[in-house]
Amino acid sequence: MNRRDHMGPLILRGAIVAALATGLLLGERLLPYFTSQSSIIALAYVVTTLVVTIQRRTSTPPAPRLRGAVTFWLLTTALISHILNNRGESPLPGLVVADPALAIDNWGLFLLHYVAPGLVLLDWALFGPHGIVRWRDTLLWLLYPIGYGVVMIARGALLPEINVRYPYPFLDPTLNGVDGMLLALLRVVVMLAVISLAVVALDRLSGFVSRRLTAPSIDPAAPPSTASAPSEVTDH
Repeated sequence: MNRRDHMGPLILRGAIVAALATGLLLGERLLPYFTSQSSIIALAYVVTTLVVTIQRRTSTPPAPRLRGAVTFWLLTTALISHILNNRGESPLPGLVVADPALAIDNWGLFLLHYVAPGLVLLDWALFGPHGIVRWRDTLLWLLYPIGYGVVMIARGALLPEINVRYPYPFLDPTLNGVDGMLLALLRVVVMLAVISLAVVALDRLSGFVSRRLTAPSIDPAAPPSTASAPSEVTDH
């Protein structure tokens, strides 16, 4: 393995593992939350990527289309948390609250909602392979968050006494009625579709920039190379 070429991806992916693992360990992380599920999936994928790339002496991650899905799911976690749950407010004040237990929990959520998704997005943009994911892959990526929403709604309706009945307010029909819930879900699905398309678009843009940067430069002042003309053959 060429250390100069491959240390960057290894260091960045190691930081992703550290952020995800620390975020999951700090505070109480309940499985019904999409944050917990997507973070566990991402952690498993990135750890596998590190092991495989080190063994193969390459920086190219396995299953690049799954990598796109993992990137999308973590971005979904980040944007739903920031836009819908926190109403766009800064998470930084929560990191310095007086209650130590609450501060630790907020630090864990900050790692999962902001740091890890940001690092994964950086890895997606900087390191290839690019151009493998297709626009239609976004339909497959959407199945997990949409299926998650359906299962959580059914779970809350069938098991009203269960802990964490509705993990997120937009999944709760008791707040704004069924019509309000369906409208909120439609907005979320549209937002997720836009995010998924943006992930593919970033991959295409990153591939284009990478090709431009690695293309051999041509000196316009250099004379064009000409092939030697074949000698004329005369029949006698």
